Amino acid sequence: MLHHVKLIHATKSRKLVGKKIILAIPGSIAAVECVKLARELIRHGAEVHAVMSESARKILHPYAMEFATGNPVVTEITGFIEHVELAGEHRNKADLVLVCPATANTIGKIACGIDDTPVTTVVTTAFAHTPIMIAPAMHSSMYEHPIVRENIEKLKGLGVDFIGPRFDEGKAKVAQIDEIVYHVIKKLHKKDLIGKRVLVTAGATREYIDPIRYITNASSGKMGVAMAEEAELRGAEVTLIRTKGSIPSLVENQIEVESVEEMLGAIENELNAKRYDAVVLAAAVSDFGVKEKASAKIKSGKSITLELEPTPKIIDRVKKLQPGVFLVGFKAETGLSAGELVNAARKQMERAGSDLVVTNSLQAFGSDENEVILVTRDSTKRLPRMSKRELAEMLWDEILSLLK
Repeated sequence: MLHHVKLIHATKSRKLVGKKIILAIPGSIAAVECVKLARELIRHGAEVHAVMSESARKILHPYAMEFATGNPVVTEITGFIEHVELAGEHRNKADLVLVCPATANTIGKIACGIDDTPVTTVVTTAFAHTPIMIAPAMHSSMYEHPIVRENIEKLKGLGVDFIGPRFDEGKAKVAQIDEIVYHVIKKLHKKDLIGKRVLVTAGATREYIDPIRYITNASSGKMGVAMAEEAELRGAEVTLIRTKGSIPSLVENQIEVESVEEMLGAIENELNAKRYDAVVLAAAVSDFGVKEKASAKIKSGKSITLELEPTPKIIDRVKKLQPGVFLVGFKAETGLSAGELVNAARKQMERAGSDLVVTNSLQAFGSDENEVILVTRDSTKRLPRMSKRELAEMLWDEILSLLK
């Protein structure tokens, strides 16, 4: 690995440390995104090796991928049998082959076992023993061609995973880089939550004053989204109840809500319909709502008085619906000492039956980092300041140990 690659290696996470990924690049104009894609995979700890078809080299120079990966680029199969060296069945083989961006032509060749380019030869070599992921990119009319669709379904039936595409401007464009990286991590991540069903809430609720104005708070939803995505990466079946306006998430199953009432309704529907192993209430739920919402926009230019009333306490409903579920509450306060934060957390535990409370100062709202105290019935643990992604990893480790 070259020095400039070492500088970015695992700077975002260690999710892919020790993983060797073959980035197999066919001849799509979207191949220009592969420099950024390779670098992002490296930032999560991967070792990336690029393999390029002749058509890809007309769009993107191999030097660019050599720079991006810090490794020699395979542009032809020679007497060194590069396809076997990278993807053959041996101790140092790749952990994943990612074909990106995959044209209709390349998908058809892979589906028919044709290996007449370095890309298709590597895929054929890897097929029986190494995970393969394909990120298609083509004109939408090509993507909808019945034989192309048939080839995609055939490959899915053989265990190949597809990422995207996204439809825009009449094209089936290659998925966004963050989506591709998420699915790669999900494929290769340890699966210590497999078989578990998890419900997570994220974001700030809105309590409307009139049809366009509302009371809310500064929560971004970052902590809840991090908790939901971490659980999904680990193999859990995740339902994310996310508020409108909070940061987007790549979790497959999402429900969007606005008000406390909507969130409570969504939670009750889920808990009545399915048995959950864990419920993580990371959303910042409004404590107060307007007693009488105006049916039309309130005219500006004059003072108004709003009468507020308490909203339902969502956390108090969870154990009544599923007494055996593992309940994680979040408790954010201002101006309290560590001891007072712990006492506030224990009061929530007594009232709602929480099994774990994550308590912190409100300074973390909207931030990428957090500093929390974990409170259980018989212990407290103060964690150092860290990113919310790192915190989500530590919290799920803690939850798993308590579930066991």
